[in-house]
Amino acid sequence: MTRVLAIDLGGTNMRTALYAGNASALNMLMHEQAPANRTAFVDRLTALRAEASDIEAIGFAVPGLVEGTSCRWIPNLPYLDGLDMQALFPDLRVGIGNDAQIALLAEANAGAARGMSDVILLSIGTGIGSAVLANGSIVQGSRGGACSFGWACADMDDPGEERSGWLERVASGRALDAIAQRLGLADGAALIAAARAKDPTARAALQRPAGQLGLALAGAVALLDPQAIVVSGGIADALDVLGPTILASMRRQLPAHLRDIGIRAGAFGPRAALVGAALAGAAGAEWRRTR
Repeated sequence: MTRVLAIDLGGTNMRTALYAGNASALNMLMHEQAPANRTAFVDRLTALRAEASDIEAIGFAVPGLVEGTSCRWIPNLPYLDGLDMQALFPDLRVGIGNDAQIALLAEANAGAARGMSDVILLSIGTGIGSAVLANGSIVQGSRGGACSFGWACADMDDPGEERSGWLERVASGRALDAIAQRLGLADGAALIAAARAKDPTARAALQRPAGQLGLALAGAVALLDPQAIVVSGGIADALDVLGPTILASMRRQLPAHLRDIGIRAGAFGPRAALVGAALAGAAGAEWRRTR
């Protein structure tokens, strides 16, 4: 049985775990602040490797583009750009990918998308990550950037932005935070809580971002014809509030044969990328094939 050091590296935090064959029983090692620079990152990985001396593989989930085993563009952690993880650990099997793609690997193997061949995953937290499972394989694209759904746009007048797309700016966690603060609430979580408590102002404020998300999803569903849409990240816990509006907006733009598409929360919640990193490390370079 392959023992894997799994690493979920976010823009702010880094989580690590040991995997020994059971995706639901990871041995959590650490939840800490992400290293501040490349030297600190390499030093921390070297220390983790020494502590887990009997591992045979290492798996990474990173918030950006990956080509092969190299980081291509990690906007929130630019010190990773150009870093080849296999070169750091030449004696280990290495699996590395975009965090949304890695989360989808977890859900397809042992979670909400298990047994499915075609799925869209949205990871909605501070930003919007996304991934697509098509005919049993996670779609990568020519440069690792396929299915970057946060860049979807349904506004002809939007001027664009260098570091984030339209959908991310109008329907991500940080967009909900901004809406909440305009209403005098602390953050998006407080806005969701108010809407769940049937506050009419909070419910009305959520109609637009949820509708915009549904509108953009209609295009993705029409293009890909998935069996389900899986939502992970912080917004997954708010589907009871946001889901009806998202579905209504999406179905309104779809033909009859595609309207039965459903939205479900991921099974692993915020641990999906860590579980997926473990599975990617165990599989190595071929991790994108889920069957």
